[in-house]
Amino acid sequence: MALNRQIITALNRDGTDMLGMTNIALKQADDSIVSGSLLTVESNHFCVLKSRGAVLQVYETGQYALVTPDKPLIGSLVQGFWGGSSPWQFEVIYINRAKLLVRSEGIATTAEMAEVSYQVDYYVHVDTADAALKLITHMPFSGVVINTDEIAAYAGPAIEQAINQVVQVTKLEAINEHIGELREVVKEHLAGFLAIYGVMLNDLKILVLPKDERMRELISLQAVGLSPIEAVRYHLALRMADRGLISAPNAAAGVPFNIGGQSLGTFPIDMEPPRRSGT
Repeated sequence: MALNRQIITALNRDGTDMLGMTNIALKQADDSIVSGSLLTVESNHFCVLKSRGAVLQVYETGQYALVTPDKPLIGSLVQGFWGGSSPWQFEVIYINRAKLLVRSEGIATTAEMAEVSYQVDYYVHVDTADAALKLITHMPFSGVVINTDEIAAYAGPAIEQAINQVVQVTKLEAINEHIGELREVVKEHLAGFLAIYGVMLNDLKILVLPKDERMRELISLQAVGLSPIEAVRYHLALRMADRGLISAPNAAAGVPFNIGGQSLGTFPIDMEPPRRSGT
């Protein structure tokens, strides 16, 4: 039997990264990993070696010959004796050091109990080897990867709580005036929450809009200088124009629409017609 040295990497055969732009951690459980196996760690990765739940080593960028608890036996002989497999089970976990984009969405209520939808986009990354250990310790694997959707699920309640602290005491029309304060509150809460998992928050963008489409349109019309009643009339006129109704301009102007010619005046019934001259 040919005994080949095992090479462990997070790259596919075509050179693409298994972690990609959405996975923050990738787990490889391989019973053929023994002492002498070569572990390759790319420049944008950390790597954690575990055995039976215990962390053996954290690796940064480079290539390493593994020294595992089967050291008393030569790795290649172990592979040959056990038919290419080792009796010890090892896990190699790659951690993505690149900045990843995460999105969280939800619903909040204003001071008037009006519903608004929010969208928070933020960048995260794992900065140190200690942070990589925190990630795999506090955030369990539901499969072989931890992706940005799972990060968003964990961070969702923290974001919602921070947003409600500001939105629930702010009127709907004044939310945009407090967007800077809202961003800072969310950033502070989110950064502290993610730090528990070894994840660093880099930047954050937040967007808050009325949940109801009609309410968004009415607020947009008021933003151009219309009064609330004028905004309602123009909104109605726009919807009527979309349906091809010729009375849409009347709705915008707030005047009645008459079918047929408009009356130019009134005449009394007993009024005699004017007489022509010379008759």
